[in-house]
Amino acid sequence: MTTPLDKALAKLPDILKKDMDENLCTCNEVIKADIISAIADGAMSVEEVRRQTYATDGSGCCKQQVERLVECIWE
Repeated sequence: MTTPLDKALAKLPDILKKDMDENLCTCNEVIKADIISAIADGAMSVEEVRRQTYATDGSGCCKQQVERLVECIWE
């Protein structure tokens, strides 16, 4: 059975699947896998990802990366 996370990962280019266990959001120490899981579970915008994970809630330096993940998964 394919999970929502499996479906989300299948939509991402290989380059975006690297470093899944490393912080994408350094301000709040949110790993990339948690951000992708939030998107797979229904977060369709950066704001929704922020509410679920606190990513982008610091300086916002990861906002473009989170936007890219949302775009890739929900296109």
